[in-house]
Amino acid sequence: MLSLSPTTTPKPSGLFYFTAPSTIPLYPKTLKPPTRRTHKPFSATPRALLQYNRKPQLSGETPRVVVITSGKGGVGKTTTTANVGLSLARLGFSVVAIDADVGLRNLDLLLGLENRVNYTVVEVLNGDCRLDQALVRDKRWSNFELLCISKPRSKLPIGFGGKALVWVVDALKARQEGSPDFILIDCPAGIDAGFITAITPANEAVLVTTPDITSLRDADRVTGLLECDGIRDIKMIVNRVRTDMIKGEDMMSVLDVQEMLGLALLGVIPEDSEVIRSTNRGYPLVLNKPPTLAGLAFEQAAWRLVEQDSMKAVMVEEEPKKRGFFSFFGR
Repeated sequence: MLSLSPTTTPKPSGLFYFTAPSTIPLYPKTLKPPTRRTHKPFSATPRALLQYNRKPQLSGETPRVVVITSGKGGVGKTTTTANVGLSLARLGFSVVAIDADVGLRNLDLLLGLENRVNYTVVEVLNGDCRLDQALVRDKRWSNFELLCISKPRSKLPIGFGGKALVWVVDALKARQEGSPDFILIDCPAGIDAGFITAITPANEAVLVTTPDITSLRDADRVTGLLECDGIRDIKMIVNRVRTDMIKGEDMMSVLDVQEMLGLALLGVIPEDSEVIRSTNRGYPLVLNKPPTLAGLAFEQAAWRLVEQDSMKAVMVEEEPKKRGFFSFFGR
């Protein structure tokens, strides 16, 4: 006779269920088999799932001009531009990334292209070179190109503004080899003239923020300015998220950030120490092998950007606070 002890009884799992042969009864007649928990289907399933067996379907009219902004400095705009841009190139789309930060450009450093930038948009406007000479093609992915507005520690001419950047974008659209699928504009920090210049040619925006009150105040202000400029398609990326601090009630959750700003969520980037290493090496996260969590999150954000999709924030359960010895006395 087959005897089963409670320690050997197979437990139901959320991924696999083990069943015994039909000839051997798994449970005696006096005992009822344990009921399996049925999980309710997720009501709002995202459309753009990260599937490696297919290429994402490009939505909207091309080229899509996307400005990546935040208002506050140091939240990860340039890191997002570099990683999302290369993720789009790896998906097979042609991308031109424009570093619109005048005098403080850093996008070429993150991409490892700082030694190959010989001409900028200023030289193109002055007639010193052609537009194709100012474009720096990445050797790793030939469908990714970088265009810098000016050289470091230089000032723009007085006449340079939003109209000049619109002319540059129109010239990229009218290239003989074809217009790119995406034009990403790395917006400078602040809401001064550089911000106005960067958002002028864009028709959609990606707002990068971190879950702290200073970034959220600036992000809310920038959202209003983008809407006043006629940009209605605004999605946000929440960067440097730490689940351990969210569980300990030391950091706002992504759901709280989304409720405060009221924007569609494009991606959530976890805190990753590999970001500093990749920045110093000029090697974006999405090219790391094996991939990091932050790199995978950037790839998923790029996938949703292609299909104009968004994700849904999930509430993280808070950990109960530790109770000490004096809590017994009500302290």
